[in-house]
Amino acid sequence: MTILSRLMSRMAHLPPAETYDVLAERDLKVPMPDGMVLLADRYAPRGVENPPLLLVRSPYGRRGIFGTAYGRLFAERGFQVVMQSIRGTFGSGGTLSPFDEHDDGLATVAWLKQQPWYPGSFLTTGGSYLGLVQWAIARDAGSDLNGMAIQESASEFRSQTYTGGAYALDATLSWTDLVMHQEHMNLLRSLLFPASRRLQLLFQHLPLRDLDKLAEGKHAAFFQEWLAHNEPGDPYWEGRGFDQTVQDISVPVHLMAGWYDIFLPWQLRDYRTLREHGQRPFLTIGPWSHTSPELSLFSHAEVIPWLQAVVRGEVEQYRKERVRIFVTGASVWRDLSDWPPPGARAQRFHLQSGRGLAPDLPAVSEPDHYRYDPADPTPSVAGPLLMGKAQPTNNRALETRADVLTYTSTPQEQDLEVIGPVQADLFVQSNREHTDFFVRLCDVDQKGISINVCDALLRVTPGNPARSPDGTLHLTFDLWPTAHCFRAGHRLRVQVSSGAHPRYARNPGSGEPLGTATNLLVADQSIYHDPSHPSALILSVTS
Repeated sequence: MTILSRLMSRMAHLPPAETYDVLAERDLKVPMPDGMVLLADRYAPRGVENPPLLLVRSPYGRRGIFGTAYGRLFAERGFQVVMQSIRGTFGSGGTLSPFDEHDDGLATVAWLKQQPWYPGSFLTTGGSYLGLVQWAIARDAGSDLNGMAIQESASEFRSQTYTGGAYALDATLSWTDLVMHQEHMNLLRSLLFPASRRLQLLFQHLPLRDLDKLAEGKHAAFFQEWLAHNEPGDPYWEGRGFDQTVQDISVPVHLMAGWYDIFLPWQLRDYRTLREHGQRPFLTIGPWSHTSPELSLFSHAEVIPWLQAVVRGEVEQYRKERVRIFVTGASVWRDLSDWPPPGARAQRFHLQSGRGLAPDLPAVSEPDHYRYDPADPTPSVAGPLLMGKAQPTNNRALETRADVLTYTSTPQEQDLEVIGPVQADLFVQSNREHTDFFVRLCDVDQKGISINVCDALLRVTPGNPARSPDGTLHLTFDLWPTAHCFRAGHRLRVQVSSGAHPRYARNPGSGEPLGTATNLLVADQSIYHDPSHPSALILSVTS
């Protein structure tokens, strides 16, 4: 046991260690078919014959906090762990090509099977990128794969990269900055202090294709590729996404997510795909963002016993209900038989004249208007981010901006639980064919503090969607799912705007290519709320 493993064990309330005598083999050489060699470390409890094997593949290194979290902590509890650095990172050969992990992953599995300590099967675990690499091999790894524990991740990352059709600028540049500096700086420090002044200033710069060089002193090939291959159906993303293989997975799967995580909608899509094909995955969703320390600690406390249950053949007895969620607002955990919860009903809250919000259909009224200026883009305030302040926060300052409209209900007479999908159904008009619309649901307490619950953005392009004869656009898009209780006396509030920068790259309005756009055009926006254009937010209500 090391001081770090002891501290992490206590903070995470992990199951008792079975041993503190851990073997650590460093820099094992794993050959790839193209001649490159990837490096791996192996952690194993000494004196244990054929302990169950965990494969962890990572771009973030094999030592320090990651080596402790994924190596030593599991080895102390009876597992042997092979932790590999993916191509182009921490001494592994080749060039980093993000998300292209299928072939290297399967070559690693083939190498494992040749080792004298291979027990005949293996499991996988890990979060974020460490989750994607699990999906990359899941279908083709064969019957030796016994189970997968995936945290805050999804089977493909393209959807997150271009959320709603807009470019996830904060996430992509922050991750580029992280991986290009991580081998020369303390990773923990970079995670705790990600929103450097340097990046915040760079987010204002155009064109976007300059940003990686301004941040790092040189271009990152993959950052440039993401800017160049943003159109739907671009072949660049073939082989970098594995969502089409999820339906073929039959091993036990444990999914852990956060309400404010950047991958939540697509992780829940993976869950639904598994359910629709007869599988019964475990799902846990807590009040976490992507880099919440609480998520890392909680995930180990849940994943280790689950993996032990898989090894013992007792996964059916792990817990009574397969789904466990944290209900924000009420601050309680709740067990469900499925997601979305059976019995939830869709309820429309319509935008009203006078900036009201109510289940009633709106009366005849004129639309509301605002002007979006990409030279002064509407800022992002919390919400799902890769790093930085993603937890809910007071939105009152944001709501005073002239480019943000708000629609607010009367105080709730009793608690209202919203658990499940949330959808925006808007009728809008814009003088620009290229523009964005951002919708956010907030909880407003008796003091007027407006806390964000969930949100999303949709990018509009010429012909998508088609304009109605009266010139309006009918936009229907999903917000982040949620499980939130609006307490009696609280009000629901819907924000409508046209940006959340730099979480999403601003829409210049010009239709220029993503990486080279510099011409900024003001957009005049109209939001309709009348019987012919009943704009609404559709909530999944359980109480």
